[in-house]
Amino acid sequence: MPLNRACLGKTYSAIGEVTCEAIQNYARACNEDNPRYFDPVAASSIVAPPLFAVVVTWIPLISALTDQDLRADLMRLLHTAQAIEFLAPIRPGDRISATARIAEIGAVTGGESLTLELDAANQHGAQVNRTRFTVLIRGRRDTAAATEARAAASAALPPDPPRWSVVQAIDRDQTFRYAEASGDRNPIHVDETVAKMAGLPGIIVHGLCAMAFAARAAIDTLCGGDPLRLKLLAVRFSRPIVPGDSLTTSIWPAGGDSSHRIYSFASTNGQGLTVMRDGRAEVAP
Repeated sequence: MPLNRACLGKTYSAIGEVTCEAIQNYARACNEDNPRYFDPVAASSIVAPPLFAVVVTWIPLISALTDQDLRADLMRLLHTAQAIEFLAPIRPGDRISATARIAEIGAVTGGESLTLELDAANQHGAQVNRTRFTVLIRGRRDTAAATEARAAASAALPPDPPRWSVVQAIDRDQTFRYAEASGDRNPIHVDETVAKMAGLPGIIVHGLCAMAFAARAAIDTLCGGDPLRLKLLAVRFSRPIVPGDSLTTSIWPAGGDSSHRIYSFASTNGQGLTVMRDGRAEVAP
């Protein structure tokens, strides 16, 4: 049954308090060791990793995806793209109001595309992040392998050698730790049988966990280790990543001005196959 276009514009909201424990659990689930997330001496200056944005917007996001009126089949859902603007830091004790809005529904090759717009603001009314979350709901005759093949066909890397290249290991238990810290317990990330029933090779890594790895690569190489300098991260997911694999993120300068610098990036797995493409990072001076 197709997605219900009458749901366009429908919104979902939630309010939650940020704890230091939640920030640090998320950081550890992404293999982070940046002292800005952990420093016990300067607890008042602790900030959340940029991709903690997905935690504070999770409840309205999953409320939208599981809305029975929308008719989204989560077993046939593949995360295809994500773009997040980081507008203000999230700190322990913040009270975050988050909303999700069903922004776009469209027919695409292999199924239907669904885009949600997510916004989060703190107790002072300052917007902390803004997100576009896009998924493909595969048609009944479309397989995960066919979707992957289409995405991989347009996943060529830039011809010039990258300026920076960061290799990171994905742990065997990464998806279980990330599921608990993020709230995303979709069984394709933690249950081998369910993942194969969905047409996947087995358990796959959360796309947003892989994006968090790319964020760390950008912060370490482009931001001098300061997560507050990362202002935007956007990427398209082109192939599933499996636990125990490695992720190589390659970064190229792409312009900018005195107010911010722009970089493009892409990530490959241990076999050299592109798993994230069309990446864009924007960094403050």
